[in-house]
Amino acid sequence: EPAFAEKIAALDVARETLTALTAKPQELAALGIKVSQDGVPRTALKMLAHTGSGPDAGIEAVLRVWPETASFAPAILQQVANDSLYAGYLDRQQADITAFRKDEALALPDGLDYGRIGGLSNEMREKLGTARPATLGAASRIPGVTPAALTALLRHVRRGEKAA
Repeated sequence: EPAFAEKIAALDVARETLTALTAKPQELAALGIKVSQDGVPRTALKMLAHTGSGPDAGIEAVLRVWPETASFAPAILQQVANDSLYAGYLDRQQADITAFRKDEALALPDGLDYGRIGGLSNEMREKLGTARPATLGAASRIPGVTPAALTALLRHVRRGEKAA
């Protein structure tokens, strides 16, 4: 849809522009914006992401320091502000997903003795022993296998890898 493509393009241009615009802490202070005088330049994008209200935060501060950003539609600035505010959380979530996928693909040794894994109930030992999953991901898809059992299994296999 053309309207969607236009919005995506506008967001990309705004993000790129706001990343390129920088100001030193002393320049911001001269404009009456309170920031730590640590000598680290601030990008318009980082300033946009600052939460709070008033002249020292968000869109209002960015417009004051970089008047040229007024050429962006308010909705575009708000969307970029929201995206940059949550970027850190999304990065962490992506790292968690990557770690999970890596763990999911972890191969379980052939002939693994489930009886020797601490923290597994007899029921879990029986389910895993019957199914003999090839990977941790396969074990996670066995009905009734608990997250605690998967954690115990992961710990046991990792310990075995280190000993090998």
